[in-house]
Amino acid sequence: MDRLWLGVTEAVRLLITLDPALVEITALSLRVTLTGTLIAAAIGLPLGAWLAISRFPMRRTVIAVINALMGLPPVVVGLVVYVILSRAGPLGVLGLLFTPTAMIIAQVIIITPILTSIAHQAIRELWADYHDLLISLNATRGQRIATLLWDGRRSLMTAALAGFGRAIGEVGAIMIVGGNIDHARRVLAHAIAPETGKGEFGMALALGFILIGLAIAVNLGVHALSRTERGSRW
Repeated sequence: MDRLWLGVTEAVRLLITLDPALVEITALSLRVTLTGTLIAAAIGLPLGAWLAISRFPMRRTVIAVINALMGLPPVVVGLVVYVILSRAGPLGVLGLLFTPTAMIIAQVIIITPILTSIAHQAIRELWADYHDLLISLNATRGQRIATLLWDGRRSLMTAALAGFGRAIGEVGAIMIVGGNIDHARRVLAHAIAPETGKGEFGMALALGFILIGLAIAVNLGVHALSRTERGSRW
C-alpha cells in the first residue's frame, strides 16, 4: 500500500512540475495520433460518403470488407507495416521503420476502416433525405459528397473523435513499428509497460493519468457533439 501511495504521490509531482520526459512522451503521442486521425479522416470520410451514394458491382462486398476491417488486429497491422518498411521490404529504402512516420502509417491503417464505416452509415441516412433534392438540382457526384459531408459534419466529427480515442490507446502496432527508445519513439500507451518493468511507478501512473484524461476528454467531446446534433434536429 505504501508503494502505491508513493507512486501516486510521485505521479502527481511529475504532472504538476511538467516533467520533461512526461511532456516529451505526451507531445509525441498527440503528434502521432492527431496526424494519423487527420489523414484517416481525409481518406475515410469521403470514401464512406462515396460508398453511400454510389452503386456499382460488388458494392455490398466492399462495405462488408470495410466493416470487417474495423476489427483488424493491431498487431497484424504492425507486422505488415514492419515487413513493408523493413530493409528487405519494398519501402525499406525510405528508412521509415522505427520513426514517428511509421507509427502514423500504422494508425492510419487501423483508424481508416472505422471512420469509413461510421461515415457510410451517417451519410446513407442523409442521402435518403437529400437524394431527390440533389438529383433535381443536377448536382455532380463531387457536389453531392461535399454537401452530405458538410450537413453531416457533427456526426463525422464524432466519428473522428472515436478514431482518435481508438488510436491514442494503441499499443501493439505502435510498439512493433515504432520501437521503444527513450527520447525518440515512446508514446503514452506503450511507455507505461517498460516504466512499470523498471519500477518507475510514478512515471507509469502519470502516463496512465494522462491517457485516462485524454480518453475522458474524447468521450465528453463525443457526448457534447451528439447532444448538439440531436438538439439541431428539433
